[in-house]
Amino acid sequence: MNVSVVIVSHSPKVAEGASDMIRQMVGDEVAVAYCGGNSAGGLGTDVAQIVSCIEEVWSEAGTIVLVDLGGAEMSAEMAIEMLSDEMQEKVLLCNAPIVEGAVMAATEASIGGTLDEVNNAALEVI
Repeated sequence: MNVSVVIVSHSPKVAEGASDMIRQMVGDEVAVAYCGGNSAGGLGTDVAQIVSCIEEVWSEAGTIVLVDLGGAEMSAEMAIEMLSDEMQEKVLLCNAPIVEGAVMAATEASIGGTLDEVNNAALEVI
C-alpha cells in the first residue's frame, strides 16, 4: 500500500492536468484524486469536494494533499479537520508547488516511500 496524493487547485483544469501528469509518469502505482473550482463552477475551492477526494484515496500509508494558493490551503485544512481522528493522523498538507511537487510526491510514493519521505520529495522542488 502506497501513500496517496490529493491535488487541490482553484482551477479544475490545473487539478486535472497535474493528475494527468502523475498518471503518465507514475502509472497506477499511486492513488490520485483531484478537485478544483467552487461549487458554482468558477475558480475557487470546495471543502466538501476536498473531503470527498481525501476519502476516495485515503491510505493507511498516508495521504498527501497539495494545494495551489492560500485559499486552497485554508479549505484543505478545514477538510482535514472534518475527517475522523484516525484519518487525520495520516493526512499531511504539503506546500510544495502543485505540479512539480505532485509529480515528485507520486514518484516517491510509487517506490514505497513513507508519508514523510513523500512530503520531503515534494518539498525538494522548492
